[in-house]
Parts: sequence; structure tokens; C-alpha cells
Amino acid sequence: MKKIMTTIIISALIFSVLVSLYIPTVQASPAVMISQYQLSPEILMPGDTAVLTLQMRNAETVATQTSTSGSVGDSTTTVRTLGVDINNIWIEPARSGGKQIRATANYEDIGYLAAGASIEINFKLVVDKNMSEGIYFPVVNVDVSGGTDVIYPLLVKVSNASVDILPTSVPSKISKGGTTELTVTAVNKRENAVKEVIITPHGDSVEFVPQSYFIGSLAAETSEDVIFSVKPISTGVSNISFSVSYKNGDNLHTNSLIAPLSVIEALDVAPIITNFPLSITKGGSSRISIEVYNAKTEKITGVLITPICNATVIPSQYFIGSMDPDDVFSASFDIYADTVGYGTQIIGFKVSFKQGNDYYETPVVSKSFSVVSGPGQSYQSSGSSSSTSGSSSGMPQTSSLLTTCLTPLIIIIVVIIVVVLLYMRRKKRRKA
Repeated sequence: MKKIMTTIIISALIFSVLVSLYIPTVQASPAVMISQYQLSPEILMPGDTAVLTLQMRNAETVATQTSTSGSVGDSTTTVRTLGVDINNIWIEPARSGGKQIRATANYEDIGYLAAGASIEINFKLVVDKNMSEGIYFPVVNVDVSGGTDVIYPLLVKVSNASVDILPTSVPSKISKGGTTELTVTAVNKRENAVKEVIITPHGDSVEFVPQSYFIGSLAAETSEDVIFSVKPISTGVSNISFSVSYKNGDNLHTNSLIAPLSVIEALDVAPIITNFPLSITKGGSSRISIEVYNAKTEKITGVLITPICNATVIPSQYFIGSMDPDDVFSASFDIYADTVGYGTQIIGFKVSFKQGNDYYETPVVSKSFSVVSGPGQSYQSSGSSSSTSGSSSGMPQTSSLLTTCLTPLIIIIVVIIVVVLLYMRRKKRRKA
């Protein structure tokens, strides 16, 4: 029995050796794969064109495969390369509602791809206009000679999200005098960055500085404020607009904002008279107090108040300098009625200033006063008190006021003295 088992085992070993000599080693076909792909832009808009870059690689790690066949002493050795030929690459379009995402070309006879080697192939993908937003899967097909064909679905996202302009600070009314700052905000609502973002303002009756503003790149779901100075040319109601242009990849897109704007005659920088003489004694003087208020939204410089009058006014000009928004400055002038005749006289005040490189003057604010022979009188906006003027020093005279106040007091004192004297005289008579 042992001899039989030993004979069977030895026979099986011999048979296995003989089979291995006559049957060649078999290995699977080389593995061609798409190792990665890139889409630019990452997220498309309807009507966009994108560049698709495919990287294909032969995943074999060795260049050749060796196999031996035949009997002992009469064997044959075969060396087989593990490269492949790529015959054709094409992309099946993704479709939705009669619209599609498609490649503009296919590639034939790409060539030989050795083991471990890779190659990049570029396609142009086109999204039809009015394509519904969503996620689509165009399919890459690779015809491989000497290997396994490749079928690879791509993920392509289409979105209608855009770059919008918001009116962050755009007033509906502005003054014709000077310039006003307007602020708009560019908002990228997309999930991918956009580039070459430019905002351009437009208006028929106004001028803008700058004429356009280059933002550049705007990251996904971010925003940036842009400030324009608007200078009115004429009054009236019209529309102004802001257009934004940007690129999603190499695709140009635009959007716009329209806003109504009224240009009115308003003194947002003006002199406000707080103390003024109603009348001045001939040869005398009085003081005028003025406040200048900057109601603009931006800083002004070189602010100067100039009085306009036939009478002598000191100082002849009052320099304030720069004023920030909402600043208020006070100034005083002394007016002398020595070189003008009796009667009504007029004095006016204007404010000049600069915004940027532009020079402006406000309309003249005027008031009238009288030159009289008697005591003069002044008006004060802070109260109802009045004062007279008539001395050459410019200080208000008080004789009229003292007379008015002392007369009743003197009468009362005289009455009291008379009553006391009468009482004492009557008392003496009774004692006599």
C-alpha cells in the first residue's frame, strides 16, 4: 500500500513540472486609468466654456513581462512589453431638457503609453445657454488597444449664481454744490472665485471719480465695498447705474444696478448767521457771528469765509482750513458804519472750499441792516436780548438800557422819601 501511495505522489509531482514547462504564464491586460482631472472654471454658468484637463496613466509598475514555454531542454522564452496604444478618446455629452454639456472634439490615435507613464489630454466643454442649473455627468470613453477600455464619468456643476451690486450708501438726493461719496458693494454669490472684477458707474447729469474701479479677484461668497465721488453737472431727477463685469474662467459676464438720483440746490456747506446788527450808529460798529456747517459725507479743505459789503468789515476773510463731515466752526466779523451813508445796507457771506482737486463756492447768504443817527440794535439768534452800538471801539453802548432800568427805581425811591417826610411832619404837628 505504501508503495502505491508513494508512486502516486511522485507521478503527480512529475506531471505538475511537465505542465508548468509547456503552459506559458498568463497576466491580465495592462491597466489604463484616469488618475485625475481638472475643470476650469470649477463651476460653470449657462453658456460657459470650460477647459477640461484629463491625466491618463498606465498603472503597470514594470515595463515588460517574461514567459517561458516548452519542455526541459527545449523551452521558449517570450518577453512582452506592458505598454498600450490609445486609439481614441471621446466624451459623451450630458443632457437635460434638450440642452447639453458637450465636448467640441475627440482625439484619435493618441499613441503608445508605456508602463508607469502618464499623459495629459485637454478638452473644451461647452454648456448650452439656458441650461438648467444642477449636477451633470458627461462620460469619458478611452479606446485602449492591448488593454482594457476606460469609461469614466465626470462631475460637472452648473450654477446661475452671479456677482451682484448692492447700494450700500447711495442717497436719493444730493446737492449740486461740491461732490458726494457713493458706496456700492460687489457681492460674489458663487461657490467659486471670479476674476477681473470691474465696476463702472454711469450717469448723464453727473461725473464720477474714478470712472471705473478694478477689484481683481473676488473669492467665493465674499464682498468688497467701492466708493465713488459723484459731481453733479445740472439739477434734476435722473437715473444712475453701476455695471459690474467679471470672468468665470475665461467667460465674461455682466450685471448692473440702477438707482434714481435727484440733484437739488441745497447748501450742504453754508454760513449760518447767529448774531447780526439790525441797525448801526453812523460812525459806530457791531459784531456779526457766523457758524459754518459741513453737511457733506466727506472731508473738505481750504474752507474760507468771505464777507461782501460796502462797509468796512474786519477781518476781510476768515480762514477755517479743513472740515470733516458734520464739523461746525464759528467765526466773528466786526462791521464799521464809518464809510457808508445813512439808510439800508446789505452784507453777504460766501464760503469757498475744495474737494479733491475741485474748487467750489456757495451762493451768497445776505442780510440787510440800517445805518442810523441814534443808538443801533443787534439781533442774537441765541436769545431775545438786544444791544446798542455807537462807539468807534465797536463795543455795544448801554446808556439806553441803564436809563430804561433806573427810571422806575428812582421814582419809587422819591415816592418813599416823600411819604416819610409827610409822615414825620404830621407827627411833629400832633406833638405841638
